[in-house]
Amino acid sequence: MMIASATGEFEAGISQEGQTREHALLAYTLGVRQMIVCMNKMDACDFDEARYNEILGEVKQYLKKIGYNPDNIDYVPISGFHGDNMIDRSERMPWYKGRILLEALDNLKAPARPTDKALRIPLQDVYKIGGIGTVPVGRVETGILKAGMKVVFAPSGISSEVKSIEMHHEALEQAIPGDNVGFNVKNIAVKDLKRGFVCGDVKNDPPKQVESFKAQVIILNHPSAISNGYTPVLDCHTAHIACKFQEILEKIDRRTAKALEVAPQSLKSGECGMIILVPTKPMCCEVFSDYSPLGRFAVRDMKQTVAVGVIKEKTVAVEKK
Repeated sequence: MMIASATGEFEAGISQEGQTREHALLAYTLGVRQMIVCMNKMDACDFDEARYNEILGEVKQYLKKIGYNPDNIDYVPISGFHGDNMIDRSERMPWYKGRILLEALDNLKAPARPTDKALRIPLQDVYKIGGIGTVPVGRVETGILKAGMKVVFAPSGISSEVKSIEMHHEALEQAIPGDNVGFNVKNIAVKDLKRGFVCGDVKNDPPKQVESFKAQVIILNHPSAISNGYTPVLDCHTAHIACKFQEILEKIDRRTAKALEVAPQSLKSGECGMIILVPTKPMCCEVFSDYSPLGRFAVRDMKQTVAVGVIKEKTVAVEKK
């Protein structure tokens, strides 16, 4: 996470509407558990240790409030413009004894790739490529995609066979979680697939359209309060769909998840609740505990993130015969 150390710039970022707050909160809610904090532009404040300590105090306090353990994070004072503490240790900040940026990056732990789960690929785009045909593109989140596999796309339920898989213009036999791939599917028109669709294996827990879902939602900053019937846009994996807050079931404690109030009228900034949401258009999402990348979302309204949440239960739509 980048922080501008110059006077006024850090203060703007950490203010109530600031980007630093929003980035940190989104990172935590979206499952990012490892973080490096860089205090950039140290040259703008003469590589001052007092300024570094002032920023350090505020940032640690905020990160702890969100849920991070601030003691497990490296806070590196850098100057991107002059290259201080990026690859080599800077002589202009002899007071800093911690890891420099390169060491901090090397110190991160690589996450395990969830290859044992069923296949899930949220589509980012769909292309029509001459001589090949329809090519959906997306990142494999869980499972393994293999050439020759029969796949299905939710929420529409169209199925097809994967003819070939490509990553960075090289053909692959299979793709694993973390790979951004394009794969060619038979007999599907480009207009039948859209960004936000999810690709899965026909034979192994295929993805399906959801009718509604129950989620634990934390309200970050909303000018008034959120009540039943509120319909903002949800960003869940690559889908961008308006969903209606059908019913606020209970208000809960953010840390312990104990119910504080049943069926509250509304939720204000800083409060957390269990809510039933209903998508206004066909949508595919998953329960967080099963497929975490498809089980978390940000609620956007008035050009900012007003809330974030994780999906606890889902109701699958009944297929129309």
